[in-house]
Amino acid sequence: MDKKQDSYGAFWQYLSQTQKDLMLEGQYLMNDVIRHGNYRFKDYSFIVFPFAKAYEGFLKQLFRDIKFISHLDYISDHLRLGKLMSPNLTDRLGDRSLYKKMTETVTRDFADRVWETWKLGRNQVFHYFPHNVKAITFEEAERIVNQILETMEEAYLKLKFQIPASREQLSPRSSTK
Repeated sequence: MDKKQDSYGAFWQYLSQTQKDLMLEGQYLMNDVIRHGNYRFKDYSFIVFPFAKAYEGFLKQLFRDIKFISHLDYISDHLRLGKLMSPNLTDRLGDRSLYKKMTETVTRDFADRVWETWKLGRNQVFHYFPHNVKAITFEEAERIVNQILETMEEAYLKLKFQIPASREQLSPRSSTK
């Protein structure tokens, strides 16, 4: 068992192998490539990408396992997770609103953290706007990565009680997205 697996425990075990690989590759970039300082980049957004991608896969997996979304939603190429998690669309989405479901199941503060982490790690870092190219420093990338990891672990800890025992054991092996 490697050190990373030990430090995350049950949360790490819950992740699919693809999610683990994304996170380990992101950590490799941060720890073994960037920290050596052989080259200074103008924008370190690329450091955030593997973690943001793992965050999306993790949320889809968790929301499927606790039945916030269906299996068909989970495997769909058309599921817009950000739209479903937006606090601005709760009225329009009604019972499909993941923000509403998180608020009702945990708290509004929790739903806000999941949403803010989504916006920070995806929307604000990866979209290109000619009038506002959001370039981030290595330190900012590191803070965003830490926020993603903390939010993932918090979501797992606060929502895992809703995962049927048989599903929790199957998820890491059966989920590759």
